[in-house]
Amino acid sequence: MQRLYDFFRRHPTGVDTFWAVLLFGFNSLELVSSATAHSGLNTAVKLCLAVSLCVVVALRRKAPGKMLLLAVVAGTVQLACNIPPNLSDFSMLVIIYTVASGTQRWASRVALAGALIGPVLSVVRFGNGPTLRSIPEALFITGLFTVPFVLAWVLGDSVRTRRAYWAQLEEKAARLEKERETQSRIAVAAERARIARELHDVVAHNVSVMVVQADGAAYVLESAPEQAKQALETISDTGRQALAEMRRLLGVLRTGEQPEGGEYVPQPGVEQLADLIDQVRGAGLPVDFRVAGEPRPLPSSVELTAYRIVQEALTNTRKHGGPDVGATVRLSYQDAELDLLVEDDGRGAQHELYSGGGADGLGHGLIGMRERVGMVGGSLDAGPRPGGGFRISAVLPLKSGR
Repeated sequence: MQRLYDFFRRHPTGVDTFWAVLLFGFNSLELVSSATAHSGLNTAVKLCLAVSLCVVVALRRKAPGKMLLLAVVAGTVQLACNIPPNLSDFSMLVIIYTVASGTQRWASRVALAGALIGPVLSVVRFGNGPTLRSIPEALFITGLFTVPFVLAWVLGDSVRTRRAYWAQLEEKAARLEKERETQSRIAVAAERARIARELHDVVAHNVSVMVVQADGAAYVLESAPEQAKQALETISDTGRQALAEMRRLLGVLRTGEQPEGGEYVPQPGVEQLADLIDQVRGAGLPVDFRVAGEPRPLPSSVELTAYRIVQEALTNTRKHGGPDVGATVRLSYQDAELDLLVEDDGRGAQHELYSGGGADGLGHGLIGMRERVGMVGGSLDAGPRPGGGFRISAVLPLKSGR
């Protein structure tokens, strides 16, 4: 049964043609039975009208507007030639329903006008004689003929409204699906960028510390074994810290899996800046760290951003500052923002490291800083310091502006 229904849906014109042929057959039987009572010319006109109205039924869904005009012409000829209503007039109901359920609004209005005017003209044209003895009777018969045509138009318009409603729902569902896919892609891209920034900060900082300590240990291995031992211990501690942070980041990528211990390591914040600076000092970089204002709890995103900026700035100082370089870190708590200043007195970074936003071909430290600051709605200024060295200044609002 479902296959038969699908076949009818795939071949609507064929189904309409079948009903048109069936209608023409019944109408032909009526013509044959009444052929002796009418002239040959009248029979030929009735046959032409029957063919025209059957064509209307056959092509109603393929060309509804044209078929409506053909039905109007056929009805006009029928009135002009004084041909009484017959079986082929059933196609009038069909075409009124079809155009009312379609998208051509002009055709629907014409069909409604025909549904209201056609029965009146038919009663006036064919209602002479003893059947209309009074005005109430004429009005009753006119209303009786009008109701089926108006109901056909109302039914077709209801179908059109329902189709438009379902089409709107489908369009909305498709749009929401596309928006959901777009949001998913944006979220995935943002998460990848965040993890890339985290990996860059972890690897750049910890590995640079390990390289500096390894070079120092190799230099004093024979002359100062104790210092070499201390450097190797620093390398070991730094490596363990880097591995712990790497495990935390990789754990974010795994679903339903937790690292050993049952919970992830917390994100670093401003409270861990003292440990970070002690680690940097142990690696041989003098750092002057000061805090201004009243320390208070901060949003986790602001704390992580501040920590990573200081970490990346001190890493760049070790990489590009040259020998005998010193750094200064200032953390200032304001009413509505956190001010961060990191500067050094070294030889400064090359121009291409900051002129293009930080993409120097070797790393993306400044780009990562700007992205982090932008995510919390803050601002970042990075560049050479007057008198030599490099300076990074960041303003992090305590309430995100986005």
